[in-house]
Amino acid sequence: MLFKDLADSYERLDAVSSRLSMIDIMSELFKKAKADEIAHVIYITQGVLAPPFEGVEFGMAEKMVEEAIAISTGFTKEDVEREYRKQGDMGKAAQTIREKSRLKRMSDKEYSINEVYDMMKKIAETSGSGSHDMKVKMLANMVAASSPVAAKYIVKYPLDELRMGVGDATVLESLSLAFTGDRKFKGELENAYNLCSDLGYVAESLARHGEKAIRNFHITLFKPIRPALAERLPTAEEILEKMHGKCAVDQKYDGFRCQIHMKGKKVKIYSRRLEDTTAMYPDLVKAMQEEFDADSVILDGEAIAYNEKTQEFLPFQETIQRKRKHGIEQQIQKMPLKLFAFDMMYLDGKNYMTEPYHKRREALEKLLKDKETLLISTSILASTPRQLEEFFEKSIENGLEGIVAKELNSQYVAGARKFSWIKLKRSYRGSLNDTLDLVIVGYFLGKGSRSEFKFGGLLCCAYDKKRDMFETISRVGSGFTEKEMVELKTTLDKIKVDSKPARVDSLVTPDFWVTPKYVVTIRADEITKSPMHTCGRETNEEGIEVGYALRFPRLVSEDSAIRRDKSVEEATTTKEVAELYNQQKRVRVDGGE
Repeated sequence: MLFKDLADSYERLDAVSSRLSMIDIMSELFKKAKADEIAHVIYITQGVLAPPFEGVEFGMAEKMVEEAIAISTGFTKEDVEREYRKQGDMGKAAQTIREKSRLKRMSDKEYSINEVYDMMKKIAETSGSGSHDMKVKMLANMVAASSPVAAKYIVKYPLDELRMGVGDATVLESLSLAFTGDRKFKGELENAYNLCSDLGYVAESLARHGEKAIRNFHITLFKPIRPALAERLPTAEEILEKMHGKCAVDQKYDGFRCQIHMKGKKVKIYSRRLEDTTAMYPDLVKAMQEEFDADSVILDGEAIAYNEKTQEFLPFQETIQRKRKHGIEQQIQKMPLKLFAFDMMYLDGKNYMTEPYHKRREALEKLLKDKETLLISTSILASTPRQLEEFFEKSIENGLEGIVAKELNSQYVAGARKFSWIKLKRSYRGSLNDTLDLVIVGYFLGKGSRSEFKFGGLLCCAYDKKRDMFETISRVGSGFTEKEMVELKTTLDKIKVDSKPARVDSLVTPDFWVTPKYVVTIRADEITKSPMHTCGRETNEEGIEVGYALRFPRLVSEDSAIRRDKSVEEATTTKEVAELYNQQKRVRVDGGE
């Protein structure tokens, strides 16, 4: 398939406002793509070179792209920069200038999807002396040989601006429709994706080997498993009722989620977002290589700074100082980490994900017995609310944020939030004191004292996983520092779009729409119902359509206003919002507030 055919499909995607239309367009693309092209179609469409865990990133700045456009069209860099300022979009600037190219086309060659992808990967991997000129030349060659529309998307790709708004769920549904004729196979595809975190790999397996390969999909070492997630409940009684009267209870550590893969001496560590963070933790890598008594394993755990002298866990604000690319050795001496493993998915060729939790725990305890750095999470068995409450209070006293109850016979459910794991945090007590992780879909201009920042607040959404849509729940205008307002304005300006994205369901219109790409943490006093918002919208007793909304929402931030550790599909879901709303009502009744 030629890249210009992909670009034409992108023009169609850009023009639709319906998710179903997006699925139809993507499905047509997948039908046309060959087995060795389909993974590249997915990566390019989602604006990446590879899944996050491979850590492959472009290294092209706007000035380099401007230079490439100039070389390929005979215009000056100043001409390109002027057009870019006029358009506000480098892709549109490239398209306009390519249409007016002053150079005669030297070849009739048109690049295929695979050729563009391979060239882009070569650009990303080129480094060292002379790399600047080589990157510019490779990009210029592609622009020169492309149609104006194809040139538009070729230059947007290495600038991380090729955002077609096609989420993981839309890709999976489109694949199902393309290869089976309906959307029902999406669940099987999602299961495979949860085991490898690589949509391209799943799609190529389906294209080459059919549905059977997806139904029999296996764990692959060094392709991270999408982590299991916990539901939440506010009381010990409700937790035990869900757990049928008895459960294991782990302490909940406030550190870095680490999924560790090891085979022989090779060790890789992946974050909650499944990015390769191995280089950040040489002490944990060394501990795996020296302390571990197995050939191959996949562990799930939490790394946290621990004070050996006082036997206390350090708060997350201190642990986060270990999250760095430089000066790691000094930080290791100052702040050594302990890994508290709480689950195991794979050991020496055996898939443990389908084993009941109590068997996984037994195997893990045996494996980590008497280790120094690799420890097992502190856990008890609880069959009464009092046992669970006492363990909860003890965990809080130790500086932890709560507990996680686990059903004894449950499997490890990758990529899903199930009641087989239930978390109880200190923030769940009382009214709505828990935070929500929401997706930014737009922002408002500042007024009054904020007019100088040209930023007045955010339009935020919860994620409806079933619909693969972002539903508005709040307009957030409080909690921002001046620095955060500047940061948000600068970041969001780069992802502004002309109209409401197809996956956004909103009755509110912000001053500027943005591509759903970033997550922020919001605290509110209460979840209420409002006709203004679409989150969980339904008709009430008075016949009015209302959705969930937040009362007195404000931004909560650590080192940045934006949560870089969460993707938009990992945001608080509509289902979770509904559960929090119902828990809030129960607390009022039970607490007499």
